Amino acid sequence: MFKYYLCIVQKIINIKNKRARFEYELIDEYTAGIILTGTEIKSIRNSKASIAESFCEFNHKGELFTVNMHIEEYAFGTRFNHKPKAQRKLLLNKKELNKLYKEVKNGGLTIVPLRLFINDKGFAKIRIALARGKKLYDKRETIKDRENKREFCAGSVAMVFEKMGGKVVYFGKPYPEVYNQSID
Repeated sequence: MFKYYLCIVQKIINIKNKRARFEYELIDEYTAGIILTGTEIKSIRNSKASIAESFCEFNHKGELFTVNMHIEEYAFGTRFNHKPKAQRKLLLNKKELNKLYKEVKNGGLTIVPLRLFINDKGFAKIRIALARGKKLYDKRETIKDRENKREFCAGSVAMVFEKMGGKVVYFGKPYPEVYNQSID
């Protein structure tokens, strides 16, 4: 009479390359499949991977590979465990591969991985981007914008809190007067 359903709850895997958005100006993004062995996918499901220093390049056949992607050896693997820093082939459509190849060859651009994740079907996917390296002054501008946004958000919260009748304290000191103006 009763039917039992097997409910598999997958842990959400989302490994990011935070430096890529700071170091590069991202032009175009793609989602690619990745060819892995059994112990590699098990390590990724345990969040034992890093794409911080990795990049993508084409081989002489026109296939796209990711280089310097570190996937830790599986703890329960035998002598058939994988190599942690091996090149791994990426799977894209032929049109996408041709477009990326032309851009990289002619435009002086590079391909960087942004995010490694597991989709709804349980397959490992990698989000890559066609990117151009930023100059030093661009990086400084990014830092300045980020700090201004952080200050503005903190100030907005302080103004709303004070309007509700609370006393605003900023790291043990009264909050600067610039942010203590009421919102009307």
